[in-house]
Amino acid sequence: MHNKKIAQARLSRLALAAAVALATQQAAAEIVLYDKDQTTFSADGYVNAFYVNSDVDRDGEQFDRRQSRVKMGFLPNWIGFNMGKQVDDLKLGARSSFWVTINDSETNGTATAIDVRQFYGTAGADWGEVLVGKDFGLFARSNILLDELLAGYGQVSDTLGLVDGGGVSFGNIGTGYPYPFPTSQITYRSPKTDGLRAAVGIMDPVDTNDDSPTGKAYQENPRFESEVTYEFDLAGAQLYSWVNGAYQTSENTDPNVDSVTSKGLGYGVQAKMGGFTLVGSGFHAKGINPFFTNNAGEPTLREVDSDGYLLQGSYRFGKNRLALSYGKTKDDGNGVVNTGADYETRGIALFHDINDNLKLVAEYNQFEIDGHEGDTQNEDTDTVALGAVLTW
Repeated sequence: MHNKKIAQARLSRLALAAAVALATQQAAAEIVLYDKDQTTFSADGYVNAFYVNSDVDRDGEQFDRRQSRVKMGFLPNWIGFNMGKQVDDLKLGARSSFWVTINDSETNGTATAIDVRQFYGTAGADWGEVLVGKDFGLFARSNILLDELLAGYGQVSDTLGLVDGGGVSFGNIGTGYPYPFPTSQITYRSPKTDGLRAAVGIMDPVDTNDDSPTGKAYQENPRFESEVTYEFDLAGAQLYSWVNGAYQTSENTDPNVDSVTSKGLGYGVQAKMGGFTLVGSGFHAKGINPFFTNNAGEPTLREVDSDGYLLQGSYRFGKNRLALSYGKTKDDGNGVVNTGADYETRGIALFHDINDNLKLVAEYNQFEIDGHEGDTQNEDTDTVALGAVLTW
């Protein structure tokens, strides 16, 4: 129970960090502030808010209730700045983005935290591009970026502290993919050749092996992550496919403390034809928290083995897009609440474009935790979310 409370507190603190960037896809919506002498400077932003009503049903009647909130969706609000400069044959670039929550009034009306998720520079030419700084990881990156409900709401587990939390919802994090946490890195991306592109990076490693009274956790090598994507046309459909992965080992100066090897594999394909889009993705991981890829300080991760998948379809008609989603993660020996469980999310959402910068969203989501019988982590939470999303 103590470990469970610690895990819930950690998840609550991480709730603000539980979404991934649309920022990498914002170039078309950005506002160009300066464009002269082969130098550009632009800004982009994302603002959203939802009225949500969650019906919570958990083992133990003391948890059952219906809760209304006004919150952000899966993505928090941000403002980003982009710089580009051509110097001879070298294209230099930089991005910084600042993310905030709108839910801080219950504790302190001026306590809004600024979360810097991206602060990096790039240098590129015909040979590809090198990124240095802080950005989202490569493992599970495309799994989450191509989520059809990315601009929607998603799951808000009460067991994980999200119904009453001050941050974002979790979308399909933990029910189809883990979240590729932003981290310091040096990453190379190849040029796209006949639709094929590869990215490889070294990341700042994570202390997945706790310090012991007689030893110190350490990582002899960095964390390695990579992703290969391939775009092609087939029978009139446009397909985008990907494979990504991560590998890291944490050791301890105490020889009596076993090392922790963390490794994961993600994969998926997106197919578009006319107004239809179909997406299927999945992952398998060992020694990695099934919710987060930065699983710090969890020696129990030696026992964690998780698999997940996400199946989605959408249809665009006029200014509307209707999306269906089903995701599941099966976790043996959970590093979040210390027991194994299945996590499932079913959702349906309607997106209506008022114009290129403003859309309305209506979503119904069902979230379920199925663990050991009688465990208070077991849960069925149904959520209705109505909101608006503004981008520039």
